[in-house]
Amino acid sequence: MMEIGCRPVMLVNNRTYRGYPGGRELMRFRGETNPVDDLCPEAWVGSTTLTKDHDLHPGGRLGHAQARLENGDIIYLKDLVDSDPAGLLGKRHVDRFGPDTAVLVKLLDAKKQLGLQCHPDRAFAKSHFHSDYGKVECWYVLGIRDDSPVTPYLLLGFREGITREAFEILYRAGDIPAMEKWCHRIPAKVGDMFHVGAGVPHAIGPGCFVIEVQEPSDITVGARPHHIGDPDADRAFDERTLGSYHYDGRSWDENLKTWLIPPTILRMETGGIESRLIGSEQTTFFGATRLRVTGRFAQRDTGTFTIVIVVNGAGGLEFDGGHIHVRQGDELFLPAGLKNAVWSMDSGNMAFSGTGGTKPCLEVICSYPPDVV
Repeated sequence: MMEIGCRPVMLVNNRTYRGYPGGRELMRFRGETNPVDDLCPEAWVGSTTLTKDHDLHPGGRLGHAQARLENGDIIYLKDLVDSDPAGLLGKRHVDRFGPDTAVLVKLLDAKKQLGLQCHPDRAFAKSHFHSDYGKVECWYVLGIRDDSPVTPYLLLGFREGITREAFEILYRAGDIPAMEKWCHRIPAKVGDMFHVGAGVPHAIGPGCFVIEVQEPSDITVGARPHHIGDPDADRAFDERTLGSYHYDGRSWDENLKTWLIPPTILRMETGGIESRLIGSEQTTFFGATRLRVTGRFAQRDTGTFTIVIVVNGAGGLEFDGGHIHVRQGDELFLPAGLKNAVWSMDSGNMAFSGTGGTKPCLEVICSYPPDVV
């Protein structure tokens, strides 16, 4: 398997059952025929993480991404990583995290607003969910539906004046609309990146198609009581729910300043631009950059792996030992052993950047494990 650690791994496009409607824009993004909404609105990209209900599905591996080897064989990426952790993930990463990518990347397309929710921080996740990971995440808005009956929006962050006591009264009453009114409603704009901190209330609104980069867990805390009639169990559920939220209210301007992350240019060269979308200033748990390639542009060697989504255009990736062609919708796992990788845009590429660019380009989003960017 050593050679695998030196070559890009093409990922098999998947869609993951999650039980809420969406997925049409995900299918359209990939160029699939007859795109429709169903109950598989997410794709878990380069994932070695299982969904919380994976054992209810055939095979018991819902959430695990698959890879297509050069000989055409299909293998779970988790199994590939386990066969050569240092070669795929990098020795430094394995020394810290073992054979664990320590990051989860998704494509998520919501037809309707998702439920109001938050995710616990690591300390709370450890004590109440028996998980080493919480679920800090971020959203990169890849698209919005032009036929949505409601202008696409995101709910993110509490408004000024919130207290646990005020929130708990509404929680006990099951008044979700009033709970949502305590949150800021932000219009969704293609190309925006939002940091979603632990304990921060949020909901992806209708018509939003996003790339989500997050800690590798499937812990979601809703905003509804779910009582089973056992007083002790009911109290434990309420405490776990209400205790997961961080009751930090902010003004509109302060909320955007905290959670809306402007891109930062890392490299600007003749053949392209690399911008940091989220990094160590916001979280050490993961990172993401955007490459806009207009000629030839090198992929940075970080000493670990990269999960790539091609979001616009077409082109190639050459590296020591070979070359592959890529186009919008492709997903790749770039292993730690990949050397001298260089992106290039197809000369006949007439696609334009969908996130504010004005020149034809090959555009890719690179997601990284902890402490890379």
